[in-house]
Amino acid sequence: MDFALTDEQTMFRDTVRRFAQTELAPHAARRAGEQGYPWDVAARMAELGLLGITLPETDGGLGGTLVDAIIAIQEVAEACPRSGDVMQAGNFGAVRTFAEYATPEQKTRYLGPILAGRAVISLGMTEPEAGSAVTELSTSATADGEDFIINGTKIFGTHSAEAGVFLVYVRFGPGLDGIGSVLIEKSTPGLIVGQPTAFMNGEDWAQLYFDNLRIPKANVLLGPGGFRRQIMGFNVERLGNAARAVAVGRHAFTLAREHALIRKQFGRALCEFQGLQWKFADMTLRLESAQLLLMRAAVNAGGGLPSAQETAIAKLACNEAGFHAANEALQIMGALGFSEDSTAQYCLRRTRGWMIAGGSVEILKNRIAEGIFGRSFSQRTGA
Repeated sequence: MDFALTDEQTMFRDTVRRFAQTELAPHAARRAGEQGYPWDVAARMAELGLLGITLPETDGGLGGTLVDAIIAIQEVAEACPRSGDVMQAGNFGAVRTFAEYATPEQKTRYLGPILAGRAVISLGMTEPEAGSAVTELSTSATADGEDFIINGTKIFGTHSAEAGVFLVYVRFGPGLDGIGSVLIEKSTPGLIVGQPTAFMNGEDWAQLYFDNLRIPKANVLLGPGGFRRQIMGFNVERLGNAARAVAVGRHAFTLAREHALIRKQFGRALCEFQGLQWKFADMTLRLESAQLLLMRAAVNAGGGLPSAQETAIAKLACNEAGFHAANEALQIMGALGFSEDSTAQYCLRRTRGWMIAGGSVEILKNRIAEGIFGRSFSQRTGA
């Protein structure tokens, strides 16, 4: 399988790299310590056409492939880990699932501000009693004439504190086939956005409460039976997560490499000690292996959505490789890496979170096992 970039992709990569190294890298440490969504970065990326890379040109995107989007997010995240969040939100997050299934009217209403870097869409999936067991969700959508009444709550949504619109998983009826999704604007009466709470990586989230919230049927994205299609769209988000994990791991690796070349102990540069040489060799092996699995999933997706099995394998490998690299880099750099003045500690916090977000590493292993044996393994008691 050939993962070599085309001439066009190479030019695109070099263009994004120049932007990332010139405009983003110099302020990477400052951005890592700032709260709130980096709207200034979003606006600049919109100017450069880096939001909506995989969306059709008719929808305001570039009409590119998943590989193109991965090239861009990795160049950005490796230069400035925090700015990778904007690339995720504008290319891999809820916006990708939305664009895949939205009606022309829904796209006209919401896509413009998102691709212009003025708005962000957040996914409402997780509930207090339905995290990894997402099919256990209880947020309901009850038909009432030409409307639906929404009741329930969502937690831990990325960008939920800043979003203007939410893509919310809801239950139209019982069972798996009763699950679908709706679009809810932040200004809708009956929606209460809780006080922002910070994750360990500094990113904010806010609990969403739906209290007899009324939306028109035009706000349904996928009706009953739409769950499987939603998860196929969610696989793109997982690959964005995976791509950033590797890129942020590389960012930490580069910091540690530069430190090992310059820092001396016992009259020798750190890179001359075999124990540290092995650490760098192990990091390189894991990062390079994970990158190949990531590219396999992206290349095989072509112009469509990636397979669930290849996505799960890629995300698992990338999450573990990125965290391993960040953790080892911080150890190599010692107190310098542990300091808030360094992005090394930020890389550790970010890569650790991605081992939970978008499907924990344990859930991914379950999914991989299902692919191996060609059957589902229910985790429910007595199943």
